[in-house]
Amino acid sequence: MHKINISFDNVKAPKLPITMRLRKTIATALQVQGVAVPCEINVLVTTDEGIRAVNRVQRNIDKPTDVLSFPMFELEAGRLPPSWEPYTDAETGFVPLGDMAISYERVRAQAAEYGHGVKRELSYLTVHSVLHLLGYDHMDEGIEKRQMRAAEERIMAQLVLG
Repeated sequence: MHKINISFDNVKAPKLPITMRLRKTIATALQVQGVAVPCEINVLVTTDEGIRAVNRVQRNIDKPTDVLSFPMFELEAGRLPPSWEPYTDAETGFVPLGDMAISYERVRAQAAEYGHGVKRELSYLTVHSVLHLLGYDHMDEGIEKRQMRAAEERIMAQLVLG
């Protein structure tokens, strides 16, 4: 069981379907990646302006984006630690993987732009963020990006996006 804390900031959309989609997607991503310990992830679903503010404060970039990820630990992509014990919060028993922020405005806009549904786009951005929390990156156009894209595809293939 994972602890997934979801908060909403000025989002004008039904919160229950978004919450259910986020929980299912995060659980699937962690399962496919082989993370078999209880994890804690904080998720902020916000507007373009909300994510712009987070981006400005955390990264000194004054523009909106679709998703931001803030890993708690420096993990290696595709390699889980031999033991999660050093990462586990002694009080809660959960591994605090980190935080993510998603602009629901970007989710809707990109779903329309790419010609697929809002559920799929929300799931994709969530998977993308979970992978960042697990040490994946795509800053280069080489092996790291290919490794991350392959992991995204494996996870997305497991999700029922109807």
